[in-house]
Amino acid sequence: MPIKTAFDSLLDRFRFLLPARYRVRPPIVPVVRLSGAIGAVSPFRPGLSIASTATVLERAFAVKGAKAVALVVNSPGGSAAQSHLIFKRIRSLSVEKNLPVLVFVEDAAASGGYMIACAGDEIFVDPSSLMGSIGVVFAGFGFQELIQRYGVERRIYTAGESKAMLDPFRPENPEDVAKIRRIQGRIHEIFIDLVRSRRAGRLNLETPDLFSGAVWSGTEAVELGLADGVGDIRTVLRERYGEKVRIAMMPQGRTSLLARLLGRGAASPDIGGGGLVDPDALIGAVEERLLWSRLGL
Repeated sequence: MPIKTAFDSLLDRFRFLLPARYRVRPPIVPVVRLSGAIGAVSPFRPGLSIASTATVLERAFAVKGAKAVALVVNSPGGSAAQSHLIFKRIRSLSVEKNLPVLVFVEDAAASGGYMIACAGDEIFVDPSSLMGSIGVVFAGFGFQELIQRYGVERRIYTAGESKAMLDPFRPENPEDVAKIRRIQGRIHEIFIDLVRSRRAGRLNLETPDLFSGAVWSGTEAVELGLADGVGDIRTVLRERYGEKVRIAMMPQGRTSLLARLLGRGAASPDIGGGGLVDPDALIGAVEERLLWSRLGL
């Protein structure tokens, strides 16, 4: 526990002994940072998931005397399922603890990142933030001609005709593509319904490509109703709760011993860091880099 947090806890315990004028606690707003790609990037580079965020969210909503919970979101998206699970956990805790949720977007809240941002009762952005990307994407490669060139024969045996759907070493099957598009369409509908529900009365529904997967700047997002205002966390919280508001950053989960021995922090973007280079971690870093690069970041 940080020294300041430990001191504040000790002070709270014995505050009743102080003169009346010193017993008033300043308003406090716990802050949770949700940064990075969403989903399992690799064993040593876990992205945002319900498993990695549940504990810190529980701690934030359990802070005694909290006026609200603030979330700092900076994510290009990722797993639709993990995004939805994190969203639902935030909303559940907000209702359970009767605490409003304020979201502050940094570089981006795109795709699944925007889904998580929608858990906020209010969303604040920087003018240069990237917002939206309300859509679903699936990307892959086709290597069938490459392996044929080198005389490699693909052998695969399945029980179930769709078990090897979209195998990258076989020619693309139109029926497989149609199945994927149906799945994407359903997930897209869930995403759109969630945004419509959470941003009801604020969205500019006359915008033709609002749910097309398009990305908007922070200023445009406010105009479209995807966000509520432009502002940074310190300024907004001081305006709302006073100059003496305590902005309490919630500590993130600790890195596992094995990850530390191999030189990789769970939230670190570095590969290796003086430890062994793991191919899974390298691939995970490339995949996360591609998610950010889609936004030009």
